[in-house]
Amino acid sequence: MTRTKPRTPTDTVFSDTVFSDTVFRDIGFNAGDSASLRIRAELMIRISQIIERRGLTQTAAAQLLGVTQPRISDLVRGKIDLFSIDTLVDMIFRTGGSVSVVVKGARKTA
Repeated sequence: MTRTKPRTPTDTVFSDTVFSDTVFRDIGFNAGDSASLRIRAELMIRISQIIERRGLTQTAAAQLLGVTQPRISDLVRGKIDLFSIDTLVDMIFRTGGSVSVVVKGARKTA
């Protein structure tokens, strides 16, 4: 692996490293677990953005989302292992939002 000069202090470039389409695959999760983690991460980010954009306190967000304030704390701190996709989708709906799902077909192999 050849390391080249970083573009910024936080960039590291590896010239012969191939990364997958998701960080979860890159750190060793299988395809199914990686997909679940990616979906949960995206939902958690969106909910956190809604809370921030509306200027809600954690207590007010908890009331809106039908959960406790400690659950909101876990959410904004990114404790992904504590949330199911179902729970996060319910939270999105409680904000007045909606969720769309796109299922891609299997890749053809030779």
